[in-house]
Amino acid sequence: MRIETIGAPPWMALPQTQAVIAALEAHGFPGCARFVGGCVRNTLMGKPVEDIDIATVLTPDQVTEALRAARLRAVPTGVEHGTVTAISGGAPYEITTLRRDVATDGRRAVVAFTHDWSEDAERRDFRFNALYADLAGQVYDPTGAGLDDARAGRVVFVGDPAARLREDYLRILRFFRFHAWYGRGEADSAALAACAALKDGLESLAAERVQKELLKLLAADDPRPSLRLMAATGVLAAILPCAASLARLEALVAIETEQLFENDPELRLAALIPDDPQIAGQAAERLRLSNALRDRLVAAAGREPPIVSWMSPRETRRAVYALGLRAFSDRVKLAWAAAPRTAATPQWRGLLALGESWTPPPFPLTGDDVLKAGAPKGPLVGAVMREVEAWWIDQDFIDDRFSAIERLKAVVQGMAF
Repeated sequence: MRIETIGAPPWMALPQTQAVIAALEAHGFPGCARFVGGCVRNTLMGKPVEDIDIATVLTPDQVTEALRAARLRAVPTGVEHGTVTAISGGAPYEITTLRRDVATDGRRAVVAFTHDWSEDAERRDFRFNALYADLAGQVYDPTGAGLDDARAGRVVFVGDPAARLREDYLRILRFFRFHAWYGRGEADSAALAACAALKDGLESLAAERVQKELLKLLAADDPRPSLRLMAATGVLAAILPCAASLARLEALVAIETEQLFENDPELRLAALIPDDPQIAGQAAERLRLSNALRDRLVAAAGREPPIVSWMSPRETRRAVYALGLRAFSDRVKLAWAAAPRTAATPQWRGLLALGESWTPPPFPLTGDDVLKAGAPKGPLVGAVMREVEAWWIDQDFIDDRFSAIERLKAVVQGMAF
């Protein structure tokens, strides 16, 4: 067990954090609980800490008793796997009993609780995720290499990569996701070989788990190197067969970086999918995406109206009205990414700015107006409305109700009822 003192970072000094550790140690003993995983890793790497996880020798029942005794809320979020979530100062702290795997099938594990920190480390995925720290700022490294991995940006499995993957095939995607977020330099060759050899195991996973990992990967500042590795190992094709090319995705990430746009993992996913609404729908179904995200991908994959950088203001307004602002913006960025890298950047930027600055006006007529003009009740009312709306759009959304009424009258008179 390698031990190194790094000092106590600010998140350890938070009163709500101290309260959770104090509650556990009061029920157990000093040192019975340590911080683990991402909070320790990110501190070593100089990255923000968002979630604070704790490992302990106490059982879930003992953890619950300890929290209640300290008047902290205890939520049984995964008791069968040893996890209880403490709510302290309004913040969640996931507390998990040390454990070892008894049986695994590539999707889930049967665990037994243990008091051995090294046994707990052996069942974790990557060496820099198997780091533990106490309130004094001492870091415990059971594998002996996690500290160095964190500082060097190396994503390396604990022990044999193939064995770790067979325990849970989702770790294939976690490897590429962690490499996208934390990796520096060349990816671990042993890990890559194991991911390529065992990629068929991804078929056994629930689609929801796959899409969650994929979207997290795509949210990285620069997911391109990891996606290239996924493509080279056949992993990308295994989870998203329609992703035949990375070119548009690579260009989109470059545009987002150069233009200081926010990272948009959903749009990046759309960039991997061909411009075909049917294929986009199939990809959404394969990944079990939410209805909202499915609709966004399908709209982004449409081809009409065509989007080009030299669209006139009038054509731009028509496109925004037809597509809605979000779909228009998505289509512009995807078209921009697919276009040759030339000096057209100001035109694309202007197109986005015009779309975002224009608010589509409401159509000035109602169904009552159509009836008053002499159209009979029924489906013809909608037909008349669509005919007049098409004229109104062609007039560049004219703000003249009188002209719209006159057009309505002409349409009604010209129809045979």
